[in-house]
Amino acid sequence: MHMRTSDKILYFVRLHRTGLWVTLLALGLLLYPLVQDNPYTLGISNLVAIYAIVVLGLNLFIGYAGQISLGHAAFFGLGAYGSAICTVTYEIPPWSAMLLVAVLVGLLALVLGIPTLRLSGHYLAMATLGFNIVIHRIMLQWDEVTGGVSGFYGIPSLQIGNFAIDDEVHFHYLVWGVALLALLLSLNLVRSGVGRGLAALAGDETAAAALGVNTHTSKIKVFVLSAILASVAGSLYAHCYGYISPGSFDIFVSTDLVIMVVIGGMGSIWGSLFGAALITMLPEWIEIFETYKDFIHGGIVVLVLMFLPQGFVTGLLDLLKTRIALRRRPHAPS
Repeated sequence: MHMRTSDKILYFVRLHRTGLWVTLLALGLLLYPLVQDNPYTLGISNLVAIYAIVVLGLNLFIGYAGQISLGHAAFFGLGAYGSAICTVTYEIPPWSAMLLVAVLVGLLALVLGIPTLRLSGHYLAMATLGFNIVIHRIMLQWDEVTGGVSGFYGIPSLQIGNFAIDDEVHFHYLVWGVALLALLLSLNLVRSGVGRGLAALAGDETAAAALGVNTHTSKIKVFVLSAILASVAGSLYAHCYGYISPGSFDIFVSTDLVIMVVIGGMGSIWGSLFGAALITMLPEWIEIFETYKDFIHGGIVVLVLMFLPQGFVTGLLDLLKTRIALRRRPHAPS
């Protein structure tokens, strides 16, 4: 029996649902500068994209590997300062500097992860927090290299051939293009055999090991990948703004990144985008937020964990699915 056209369309949509959502997002981002050409608004949107790249990697580590890191702002900062130092001090071309720094940050994450990821729970959280504190102190104290508290100035903008990426519109397409690549990478990873192994690891590490998952190696791999994504985001941040300071990479930024993961949903790739957007844009919506930022962040996390422990996006979707299932369920006979 032949399928009706409407059934074929519905089947196609279900089969390619993820690809269609990514395509719609890409089209929306492509048209966004034509609708909203305010440089300040585009700047906020670009910052959302930069944080989204970091949060996508961090969500793989927290939501799928089941680990916790309070030090990803250090990798973010190493990417930014590494690109700044390479391009300004050593006159390395920006794209080459980004690649070089990403490789070095990945190697550092590997060296750090081999001993550290034998820890778990709050011990791992404290170890990564200590790493963030050490890197932040180096940024502050190594004046002749990093500029210290004054920050690092004169970072060149990126360019492709003779085309300079030196305004908010051009940078919009660059950072959101990289964010979409990170999104596709994350979506494909979690649907692969590696992703299923990570999901098993997050559920029960002992059971995952019994099923043949090399838990320690898996944790190291996803930790290195998340560090590389954070480094790339940091490099983009440096070349976007042309100036960086240690305050943009301290432990409070690491906490904000974890909050973005929690709000979007641990293990929700799409939720990572929502969490990054919400926490980045809230100060622009609510003026009082900037003054009482830490209190409001804490309140949001407490409310989400109390009422939507899977995260805001994941929790709402699960609640919606439950309501739909209950309405479709046939009533019991009287």
